[in-house]
Amino acid sequence: MKDLNKIFKAYDIRGIYPDELDTDVARRIGWAFVSFTGAERIVVGRDMRPSSPALVGAFSAGAVAAGAKVVDLGEVSTDALYFASGKLDLPGVMFTASHNPARYNGLKMCREKATPIGSDSGMEEIRRLAMTDEAAGPANAPGEPDVEIHDILAEYAKHCRSFIDVSSLTQLKVAIDAGNGMAGKTVPEVFEALPVTVIPLYFELDGTFPNHPANPIEAENLVDLQETVLEERCDIGIAFDGDADRMFIVDEKGDTVSGSITTALIAERVLRKNPGSSILYNLICSWAVPEVVTENGGRPIRTRVGHSFIKQIMAETGAIFGGEHSAHYYFRDNFRADSGMIAALFVLEALSSFEGPLSEMLEPYDRYFQSGEINSEVGDQAAVIDQLKANYADGKQDLSDGLTVEYEQWWFNCRASNTEPLLRLNLEARTEDLMVAKRDEVLGVIRGGKVGT
Repeated sequence: MKDLNKIFKAYDIRGIYPDELDTDVARRIGWAFVSFTGAERIVVGRDMRPSSPALVGAFSAGAVAAGAKVVDLGEVSTDALYFASGKLDLPGVMFTASHNPARYNGLKMCREKATPIGSDSGMEEIRRLAMTDEAAGPANAPGEPDVEIHDILAEYAKHCRSFIDVSSLTQLKVAIDAGNGMAGKTVPEVFEALPVTVIPLYFELDGTFPNHPANPIEAENLVDLQETVLEERCDIGIAFDGDADRMFIVDEKGDTVSGSITTALIAERVLRKNPGSSILYNLICSWAVPEVVTENGGRPIRTRVGHSFIKQIMAETGAIFGGEHSAHYYFRDNFRADSGMIAALFVLEALSSFEGPLSEMLEPYDRYFQSGEINSEVGDQAAVIDQLKANYADGKQDLSDGLTVEYEQWWFNCRASNTEPLLRLNLEARTEDLMVAKRDEVLGVIRGGKVGT
């Protein structure tokens, strides 16, 4: 059998199909997931990747063999799967590789009420069970199990709209790039009841990603959206990743907006309705986020990166909202799950209430200068982190997620990717010149003297 250690990550499963993740592995995981949760029914969704139907069929066969009934949502976004898990009170599995290229696929798993399963909450036990002989099942196991089909999209759309005052929205012109991902299916369902004009880009579901990768965190994948915003004179541009759980913004000038700024904006609006609440932000967010939360009477709580960790802390603290610099946004009243769609609606509501363009509305949150996330492929990630620790020993160091080093005028975080063989650098400074200088300095260490972005 294949090496499951390669595909089981900190908070999901992800690998190349069929070299690392095939139908045999999917069937094993289906059996292991049901055995671990003890569920009599589970809910399953998938994205638009060509490999997803076969993997879902095999997973469902394993789940049925373990004694569970499968509720199949069909093609949905990841946040719709989380909503279904919460609404139906069932453990759930989403087949997606999010922003990864077409040759990848994966699974995001949760317990009832979208409670996360991660490295410290069941992922290792599921991996162990999937490797047993019992998980393999009989050689003549049926390939296509009997499942219950359930269409969740109408309920999901209504739920998303419930987070805002739809009547307050104005006639905004919104360009939306679905990247041939699942937003192409969910956006029409959610936006049909809204008084906005949508300029759609790449709404056709196509898991080969013929136009550009569904990874809006990379600047080159936002070019089409930026051009459309300018050509169509849109009020805002919105981009979703492949499984539509992340949401990115482009302002009316075509400039990109960081996830930290969006987190600060939504946090302020949430605190207006829920004064004194706790707000989560991860350790690569801008200094501006905890500042805005504090200024608006909230309690900022810093977390490590990753949805399973954030959802767990949200449950422990009762936090009402959480944001990540990578554009994941979590809502307590969304079963503590992340939703790019709900975040987008919050931004549209805010823009509708502001007498001016989006760029002006965001100015109060844009306080510092950020490098953006810079990826480097290195041979020995641990050795590089150790070198950074030694080089910046005079700064305040935090090892809770990679290495964070903070000084009075600047800070950086360098951490290993949970899904790719990369080191990720995020750096922020109080001036642009300092940001550029320190960015190049730190990258020089990471890349062994080879600097460049």
